[in-house]
Amino acid sequence: MARTLAVVKAYVARARGFGAGDVRIVATSAVRQASNGRSFAEALGIATGRPVDVVSGDEEARLTVRGVRQGLGPLSGPVLTFDIGGGSTEYVLSEDDAIRSMISLRLGVIPLAERFPFPKGIDGEHYPVLLGDVRAQLARDLPAAIRTATVAHLVGTAGTVTTLAALDLGLEHYDPERVQGHALSRDAVHRLLERLGALPVAERAALPCLDPGRADLIIPGIAIVMATFEELGLETLRVSDYGLREGLLVEAIERRQQSP
Repeated sequence: MARTLAVVKAYVARARGFGAGDVRIVATSAVRQASNGRSFAEALGIATGRPVDVVSGDEEARLTVRGVRQGLGPLSGPVLTFDIGGGSTEYVLSEDDAIRSMISLRLGVIPLAERFPFPKGIDGEHYPVLLGDVRAQLARDLPAAIRTATVAHLVGTAGTVTTLAALDLGLEHYDPERVQGHALSRDAVHRLLERLGALPVAERAALPCLDPGRADLIIPGIAIVMATFEELGLETLRVSDYGLREGLLVEAIERRQQSP
């Protein structure tokens, strides 16, 4: 909590230093789910002088789709967007500007990593249990409208899939322009699982484009990606470097343009 407060205060100060007249602070699943989340948001608001908006899972999903559409442009047919986060994963089925179904699942890489740590690499005993656990939750909790949809495009956003795209591309330094729109196949994700799973966490953390703070989270993230492929019967996803943050920016710009 103290580290988060210090970082957000620094961000607000930087934004004001650049002349930003409107600073918006948005909290997602960690604050939504924590028993003291509301009091933390209030303390953060007092410390920064800006209110903290704790968005609902549905609002987080909707804003993520706004960002994805801004980045990838129009996609014809039904699009299923999923956003793997630390404490939740959102799935949104949309077509054009209409959202047909959405859900925010309490399925995040942090609690999965705590339950299924792989400090020395994956093994044949525990990874299948992790994957089975994720599969079971998707089969149980995904709405029928999503599970049975004929999806024209599967789009993944946020850190897990963008990291996998960078690794698949062999990037030495993260390049959002190359990651944006990259086609990531189920076979490619499986190969990355084998590569990353053969390494202890310290060696994973040393790989280019794999943030050290994500080294223990990438395996649970891969499990969510693979279970999503399997549940929907799909073989390829498109990667979006744009997501929730860009969705917030799009709406802020629209509000500014519409104001008298």
